[in-house]
Amino acid sequence: MPRGWCNLTVIMDWYSRKVLSWRLSNTLDTRFCVEALEEALESYGRPGILNTDQGCQYTGREFTGVLKATGIRISMDGKGRALDNAMVERLWRTP
Repeated sequence: MPRGWCNLTVIMDWYSRKVLSWRLSNTLDTRFCVEALEEALESYGRPGILNTDQGCQYTGREFTGVLKATGIRISMDGKGRALDNAMVERLWRTP
């Protein structure tokens, strides 16, 4: 971006590789991630497990609280290990 950063979060089904929901924000506020998560849960139901990286927007109480309250197991990539979340990293690739 010419004047800063934008943060994109997606909730993706690893089996189908379908993006279930997404949000874009110009902050690292957790709310945009929670909104994407809530939309995916409402539209597609509860998965057994959800994997994220260790970004502050995913490790905070607001995001993990939704996961815990709905009984979703939390999985997080190893620190600095982009290949742990290869499906989403593949989505970010440049053509």
